[in-house]
Amino acid sequence: MTEPALITLASIIVLGIGAQWLAGRLRLPSILLLLVLGFLAGPVTGLINPDETIGDLLFPLVSIAVGIILFEGGLSLRLSELPKLSSVIFRQITIGALVTWLIAALAARYVIQLDWQISFLIGAILVVTGPTVIGPLLRQIRPNGKSGTVLKWEGILIDPVGAVLAVLIFEAILEGELNQAPAVIALGVLQTLIIGVVGGLLFAGIIILLFRRYWVADHLQNGMTLLLVVASFALSNLLHPEAGLLTVTVMGVVLANQKLVPIKHIVEFKENLQVLLIGTLFIVLASRLQFDEISPVVSWQGFAFVLILIVIARPLSVFLSTWRSELNIQERIFLSWMAPRGIVAASVASVFAFELAGAGHAGAEQLVSLTFLVIVATVTFYGLTAGPIARRLGLSERDPQGVLFVGANQLARSLAKILNEHGFRTALIDSNPQNVIASKNAGLSAVHGEALSEAILDDLELAGIGRMMATTTNNEVNSLAVLQFQEIFGRAEVYQLATDSLASGQETIAQHLKGRVLFGSNITCERIRNKMEMGANVQLTKLTEDFDYLAYQSLYDKQAIPLLLITEKGKLIIYTSDYQPLPKPGQFLISLVPFIAPTDIQVFSETLSQISGDT
Repeated sequence: MTEPALITLASIIVLGIGAQWLAGRLRLPSILLLLVLGFLAGPVTGLINPDETIGDLLFPLVSIAVGIILFEGGLSLRLSELPKLSSVIFRQITIGALVTWLIAALAARYVIQLDWQISFLIGAILVVTGPTVIGPLLRQIRPNGKSGTVLKWEGILIDPVGAVLAVLIFEAILEGELNQAPAVIALGVLQTLIIGVVGGLLFAGIIILLFRRYWVADHLQNGMTLLLVVASFALSNLLHPEAGLLTVTVMGVVLANQKLVPIKHIVEFKENLQVLLIGTLFIVLASRLQFDEISPVVSWQGFAFVLILIVIARPLSVFLSTWRSELNIQERIFLSWMAPRGIVAASVASVFAFELAGAGHAGAEQLVSLTFLVIVATVTFYGLTAGPIARRLGLSERDPQGVLFVGANQLARSLAKILNEHGFRTALIDSNPQNVIASKNAGLSAVHGEALSEAILDDLELAGIGRMMATTTNNEVNSLAVLQFQEIFGRAEVYQLATDSLASGQETIAQHLKGRVLFGSNITCERIRNKMEMGANVQLTKLTEDFDYLAYQSLYDKQAIPLLLITEKGKLIIYTSDYQPLPKPGQFLISLVPFIAPTDIQVFSETLSQISGDT
């Protein structure tokens, strides 16, 4: 490999992954940074020239990468979410797509002054939103209610719809028969549906058969899945252009909803692969832009075009699709405020522009620049405003402080009750019906079921909840719960009680298989249970200048175990083995305090009065 090619490929990977990490630290949309860095690395500095380095393989590789990304998106779709929302989702990817297509085409024709053929093509391309943009925003905003589910399904299913529509328009343009487009579209959609559904079911069935019969070794299952995804994508595209997008999406949905073989390891592998693919794709495609292609659309006409998409096309498509649905007005407004374009729009526009330019079609050079303008503008607009809008509508919180307890034992119930009384949202999960009944009798939100069950996620309302505490008596269940919920809350916000081996200094569990240790490395479930059986209880105390933390500990002879801390600004801090903050006056301290015998109550009262000056 020559040195320039090595530098190009290394730069693509470093910038692609580095931009996503930096975006996460800055809490910015990752695609925005990817596009900026790709543009700087391409036309500005000349560091990356993918056409020269990759050549004719560029667009086939882009197509395969997009197919893998859509397969990963399909793995996140649960059919159990559909019963009450199927009609809204169906109308959104049909009626909503049609409205967006027509308005975008009219705006391209009369605002940008493109010809009718390119206008209809750009309208079809901009129908798509995509999981690569919607997914990260939803994880960041975490809206409650039904809006998040609708956006997730729409973002994944609209990609094949928009891509197929664009392909059919593109073929009609090349054949010079745009007037026959309706018939071509109807036939093409039918062919795509047949190929996509049959192919998706067939290849998903092959994966299930191979895994269920143990014909594939465990260490090869991810590789075999990738093999079949790529093979199904290529075969479907040979039968009909872009039918592979629907095929791999159906494959993902089928695998996600079957119960015959476990696929958690496949989901994790595809999520990790998606990070690499999204980063490299956006860097590569953005680096192909040229100044002379961008300058014509960076004008008032270009921004007027984007404004029409945001202010007219999206709200109209959403309100027509959600007419007489169960979604409330807040959820409809939020849906209207979320339509960023992503990698499918960029890749399809790049491929079509390349082929149209080769065929000598006028206006092809503006196809990519206008698409990237829409991507940058919509990602910036929705990425910066969707969170505040969701919070203004009461659908989200900036930094959710609530707690999900896995285990509804006495400790969890006591903590949840105090947190509820101070405005923090809590939820409890337990497989013991007696614990669930006791929780509900105490006025707490509790669900009966296994925390490791995928179905339990459908029963939980996680609005306002930002962390998980595993407090069961079973160390293995606690560790598995950490693995289950770190995908939702992140590794920094999943906690579990210390294991007996950790308390004895003989911990052998790998770090990535456990969460942050609650309260302290020697505060095990057994120790807490023994103390509570001896009369210890969870107590909340407000510290003051006269009654500070040192006085508090002195009062309990340093036997009180600090558990949680509520700051003056209402932020919840959790004590862990690696973080033991010093409580300050004005804060509320939640501790496990020892039992005080009746004979000691008078002494206790006198001591408290002496320390705090408050009888």
